Amino acid sequence: MKKHPAQLETLVLDALPEAAVPSYEAALLSVSATVALFRDEATDTWRIEAVREALADQDSLAAALALAAGLSGHDAALERAPVESDGWLARTVEAFPEQEIGTRFLIRPTHVPQRVTYGRHVLVLDAGIAFGSGEHSSTQGCLMALEGLSDAPRNVLDVGSGSGILAMAACKMHPAARALATDIEPWSVRVAEENAAMNGLKKRMRVILADGYRHAAIRERAPFDLIFANILARPLCAMAADLGAHLAPGGRAILAGLLGVQARMVLAAHRRAGLVLERRIDLAPWCTLVLRKG
Repeated sequence: MKKHPAQLETLVLDALPEAAVPSYEAALLSVSATVALFRDEATDTWRIEAVREALADQDSLAAALALAAGLSGHDAALERAPVESDGWLARTVEAFPEQEIGTRFLIRPTHVPQRVTYGRHVLVLDAGIAFGSGEHSSTQGCLMALEGLSDAPRNVLDVGSGSGILAMAACKMHPAARALATDIEPWSVRVAEENAAMNGLKKRMRVILADGYRHAAIRERAPFDLIFANILARPLCAMAADLGAHLAPGGRAILAGLLGVQARMVLAAHRRAGLVLERRIDLAPWCTLVLRKG
């Protein structure tokens, strides 16, 4: 099990309207390693919790929250509380059980006994890494979309890879696949590299620090048979042309991190880039789009 800092703090944003969730989730992901979302069905609002080091950069947090408020039009009040790392990790372990996703994948945390499993591709992840653990509906939608593809991809790009779970899933499911995973956060790059090694994929999966498609390794590997982009609706729209330029003819793109109400906007941007909708997966309120390049 990985070592964790002795003192952590919990950041809480409560009673968020659904439209504000993506902006504030992105804000907390930019300053913390662990983010969880909870929906209050009675009020139809959302609660976001994040855990990070108690002495982490305060200016970055303030800037991220200010940007989220400006983008969403909702000014959310932040609650903070100290938490001991041992207690947080114990709660995380309890809340992170083994998960079956779709018909082909099994997410197995490291604290669960490792055993031979038949009929599913097993992805092993540390319980201390919640982002990209498969619990979020956007990640689940991407895995369901991957298992439904009619062609086996060989050259895969995962933009904004987080834990690397999607790139690993493609390699596990398709033995001939090689994946390039990217993220703008050095912490995520390090975690994805560790996860690739833990899952026996170190030789088939490369992880790099990159912003969007601006990296020599991406240009050298393009065009790709499959591109994952599990980020947010506005960045997806902004990078639609770049995605189209790096996707091979007949290749697929799996897009997630968008709400169902944002699907039309994201789809329109990618249609202008030469892609057509092949499948839509709704795990309310989130949506996953499978697009094909003509």
